Amino acid sequence: MTFSFDAYVTAALFDRAGRAAFALGDGTVRFEGGETVEAHDGAILSACLPPSGDGLLTGGDDGRVVLSTPAGATELARIPGRWIDSVAASAESKLIAFSAGRELHVRDLADPAFSRTFVHEKSVADVAFDPKGRRLAVATYGGVWFWYARIADQKPAIYKWAGSHVGVCWSPDGKFLMSAMQENQLHGWRVADEKNLRMGGYPAKVKSMAFMSKGALMATSGANGAVCWPFAGATGPMGKQAAEIGYDDAAVSTRIATAPDRTWLAAGLDDGRVWAADVTGERIVPIKAEKGAAISALAMSPDAKRVAWGDEDGAAGVSEIA
Repeated sequence: MTFSFDAYVTAALFDRAGRAAFALGDGTVRFEGGETVEAHDGAILSACLPPSGDGLLTGGDDGRVVLSTPAGATELARIPGRWIDSVAASAESKLIAFSAGRELHVRDLADPAFSRTFVHEKSVADVAFDPKGRRLAVATYGGVWFWYARIADQKPAIYKWAGSHVGVCWSPDGKFLMSAMQENQLHGWRVADEKNLRMGGYPAKVKSMAFMSKGALMATSGANGAVCWPFAGATGPMGKQAAEIGYDDAAVSTRIATAPDRTWLAAGLDDGRVWAADVTGERIVPIKAEKGAAISALAMSPDAKRVAWGDEDGAAGVSEIA
């Protein structure tokens, strides 16, 4: 199943109802069943699954946070005149978090009176809840800031590392926090003691990272294949080498998607191709063989049976993994 949306595909996700959904640069959310939801007056900048239920949670350059389902759109928050660059949600704590410039806002969808705002020295690039939904990691210039989501007056813990941090990802056990840098590298910390993890050698920026195999591996884009780092054990990837799957000297991976409990991953490339692989056997399954614009969005269903993709020119598709 393929689509032509004529707008940049910001995100592709499988919602809890099992539907593929696409968030687009024209402000719409499109579902694979053909439903179109006018979510934002402007571009969608960020998207994630909501804390519960189906549909997508999106942030736009219209300053709004919106929940879209095939039945329509519901505004959840509005920060007039600001861009909502990142959104995150926790199924465990039922909280949502979103950034607007230097501010991080936290809301409880079950309690309209609950609101927290945390201010940073520089703009917020990305935000992620820990596995329990209690603590937030915020990527910004100079490091990662940590906040307890529900506490109003607090001083953040700041894990410093020079440079611009643009993406964050917790390990499923909450023991490691990984950050993608503006430079061609990853940085990480063991949360308990702030031990630094330096993970370089990438030929391109790491735009995408995700854990898989029940937390034993973390896969990333930014190389000629999918780079897989070992995270089993108390020391995680310290002193260990990464494996590269699907090496292809003609292209660089721009997006990675995984099924958290499975050994499958998918990779989207800068030449428009998409493939999937089982890392235990390294069997490469072509998903989209024809070339085109760079892949900008990628998702794998939790059962590792389907892949959804979108590219910078608005082409998109949903495919079974054969």
